[in-house]
Amino acid sequence: MEEKKKICFQMLGAFSGAHAMPKKAGKKTLSFLQYLIVNHARNISAEELIDTFWADRESSDPANALRNMIYKIRNLLKELFPEHGELLQTLAGCYVWEPELTIDLDVERFEQVCLAARRNSGREGIRCLRQAVSLYKGDFLSGNDSEWARPLRQYYKTLYLDACRALLPLLEEEEQWMEIVGVCSQAYRIDFCIEEFTACQMRAFIAMGQPEQAIERYESFKERMIKEFGMPPSERIEQIHALASGVRGDNGGDEQEIFKLVCEGNAAKQAFFCSFGVFQSIVALERRHLARTGARATLVIVSLGGGEAPTTDVRRLERILQEGLRIGDPVARLSAGSYILMLTGTDAQDAQIVINRLDCKFHKTYRHSNARLSFRTSALCPTKEE
Repeated sequence: MEEKKKICFQMLGAFSGAHAMPKKAGKKTLSFLQYLIVNHARNISAEELIDTFWADRESSDPANALRNMIYKIRNLLKELFPEHGELLQTLAGCYVWEPELTIDLDVERFEQVCLAARRNSGREGIRCLRQAVSLYKGDFLSGNDSEWARPLRQYYKTLYLDACRALLPLLEEEEQWMEIVGVCSQAYRIDFCIEEFTACQMRAFIAMGQPEQAIERYESFKERMIKEFGMPPSERIEQIHALASGVRGDNGGDEQEIFKLVCEGNAAKQAFFCSFGVFQSIVALERRHLARTGARATLVIVSLGGGEAPTTDVRRLERILQEGLRIGDPVARLSAGSYILMLTGTDAQDAQIVINRLDCKFHKTYRHSNARLSFRTSALCPTKEE
């Protein structure tokens, strides 16, 4: 039985296949080939290709330009994979890859393990998350600036950052400090301004007895934040920096100073961001408290509306929640641009006042943002007496 043809392509980071791409291939030719590869599982019409690559009608005869491009692509594929014969076939008004060919893409494997991680928990969930993080070698087709590639680049980047966020708390529970440093270093290169990665890496350095490394990471992060956004790190990062300085001995080696640094969280005028698991534990304790005291509390889900949330608006919302809520109000991330928080001592009317304040603060601070916040509330019920 004849073995089925198979070719592999790497699309996360620099584009590559079984062989190095010829330097003579122009950017548009490579982008065209990449588009065909990404959509290898379906027939691609001539109209779609013309709309994607000649929408500005830079060519007076786009149909002829398409035929010339297909000719180039076929020659390029023959040069790359001479053993496989004609790989790209023409059907009525469309193009399709040779049916007996298997195309293996790293982005498809990456997406599969990311989705598997969401379906699984425990050891299998961690395994999937680790595999996803290791597969991400860089942004999708990082050298391709075509319009069609940008949404996919953002999609895979969001999957990767979500995987990192999900993996790091699990690694902290297992005290896998070296692995945490590696994951945070890679995530920092992809999106440095997500302070969660800097905070986690600094804590790992402190846990390993390397406060100097934590301080060095803080200084680098602070410099970039001021340069890129004109703002210093959040109070949470400053607290970890203060703790690293105390552990290193900048406070004279006085243990009382370290205790003071650990316990002076009430000086930070911000909410308490935590993992969803920690949030559940806090809510469970609050429900017991409500049963004993008859007090009130409200859960609130706040989300960025209007479809996929831009990374910039996600960071903005996090900052508004940190600074706009009371000290210690617990907040957990549900998904990109969606958070759940608990407001103790509030009923529906009190919660609405807080919601109005957050919404007003967001749009007053970020006037040019098109984001719209949506809120859903639910009264927290006390634990029933058994």
